[in-house]
Amino acid sequence: MRKCLAVVASVLVLLAGCSAEQAKPPAKPVYDLPAREVRPDETALHLPPALNGETEFSLIGLAAGLPSLTGSHTEFEAKGQFVRFRLVVTGKGVSGILFDTRRQQLVTDSGAVIAVDNQAMTIKRQPDKFELGRGVRVEFDLYFDLPKEAKPVVLRAFGGPTLTDMKNLEGTDINLG
Repeated sequence: MRKCLAVVASVLVLLAGCSAEQAKPPAKPVYDLPAREVRPDETALHLPPALNGETEFSLIGLAAGLPSLTGSHTEFEAKGQFVRFRLVVTGKGVSGILFDTRRQQLVTDSGAVIAVDNQAMTIKRQPDKFELGRGVRVEFDLYFDLPKEAKPVVLRAFGGPTLTDMKNLEGTDINLG
């Protein structure tokens, strides 16, 4: 009788191990961040996150064709058109980096590379440089002044120096669609 029970138990163990359906590992817990309304002049972007070095970039909003900006003390006219990106950066490395918002670039449909507009960033009180720590997530706007007929096609993102790339010379291109 004991032998029969041992054989049956062994067969059951073997059958369980040969099951076609493997047990799935439990899902990792996630934060529930509340959804927010998109700003009236903005289009929500649903692009996959991009990585440059130890920095993750998530473009979440785009506003193009803005003729001017209004700050707390001034109104500022575009030379062409302002383009604004809502960007989330997240530190993915083992240590922090000095993140420079002014280093980001926009590539247009004609291939022109446009730098962040410093005056627009200052008027809209957006950050310049800041320490992006491990696991830290920061959301802000980037402003560019493009020719009126230009269309933005790529955001070239620079995460900052890492231990393996101290100069961070190559950015990561994020295609806008």
